[in-house]
Amino acid sequence: MGDCIAAMNAMPEGCADLVFADPPYNLQLAHNLHRPEGGKVAAVDDDWDKFASYATYDEFTRAWLTAARRILKPDGAIWTIGSYHNIFRVGAALQDAGYWILNDIVWRKANPMPNFKGTRFTNAHETLIWASKSENSKYKFNYHAMKAMNEELQMRSDWLIPICTGGERLKTDGVKAHPTQKPEALLYRVLLACTEPGDLIVDPFFGTGTTGAVAKLLGRHYIGIEREEKYVKVAEVRIASLLPLSGGDMTVTQGKRGETRIPFGSLVESGLVRPGTRLIDPQRRHQAEVRADGSLSMGTKTGSIHQLGAAAQGLPSCNGWTFWHIEEAGKLVPLDAKRDVYRASVGTV
Repeated sequence: MGDCIAAMNAMPEGCADLVFADPPYNLQLAHNLHRPEGGKVAAVDDDWDKFASYATYDEFTRAWLTAARRILKPDGAIWTIGSYHNIFRVGAALQDAGYWILNDIVWRKANPMPNFKGTRFTNAHETLIWASKSENSKYKFNYHAMKAMNEELQMRSDWLIPICTGGERLKTDGVKAHPTQKPEALLYRVLLACTEPGDLIVDPFFGTGTTGAVAKLLGRHYIGIEREEKYVKVAEVRIASLLPLSGGDMTVTQGKRGETRIPFGSLVESGLVRPGTRLIDPQRRHQAEVRADGSLSMGTKTGSIHQLGAAAQGLPSCNGWTFWHIEEAGKLVPLDAKRDVYRASVGTV
């Protein structure tokens, strides 16, 4: 707990494999926001998001980016996220600090807050920037794991992921514990794409601990830095309740018409199907285990839900969505039913 710049400056140089940063957005909200019926919108009006000027914000940004770059290994990388209020300033500061930008990712929110006044487009996305420590860094990218998660199609740079709602939204006394809590699915994809088990991830703006929760789940080490005690307490309780994956569950792959296509990996990263889950066929003759990247393992064989469904039956092809089931309360639930739940959550039904 403490100031992120001071904390990073006190860490050993070159100790971190990845930095994930969700810094203050400097939203500059001058007035309260209200819904059409008069209800107040729970916007970000905390002191930690207030800066006296753009110059003050830029100075802060340069300072934490410099501290973050010092603790990164030579082949380390950084991810940072923001909205239109700040991401362009952060991007320029990244390049000025010597980082090498690899991708910008558009996080499309499946369920964004509408523009209540009707004076602008609905702000339905945020932008992530992925950058290596330098142009010559041999950064990590688990390309085949991302492809497996996307049912053997190359992962694109626009990600449709719901914002935090329901049980994932952490609350304290019935009120949001943090106004800008990020969904676990977002961090799951980032960490699975760019780290390996045992890597160290540093999050200088830890909040309620989404990065730490996903890091623990995936067998990564983490250091979270957070100056607000109320968030630290929530993060500690949240992370303590999680069990990490073990053994083969952490391994990842190396190397539909008429409806919006939903990759099985989206169900895994959203938590609808957890890595390590045992899948079985309707006759209970075959079983496979879900791996972290959405692929399956069945004995010595690995592959997609469709590939291993076909292999189990000795057929050239198989619809894995209807072949594989999860046992819940003594009943077999087809993966297709889980896909319907996911479709509903992202608004594609």
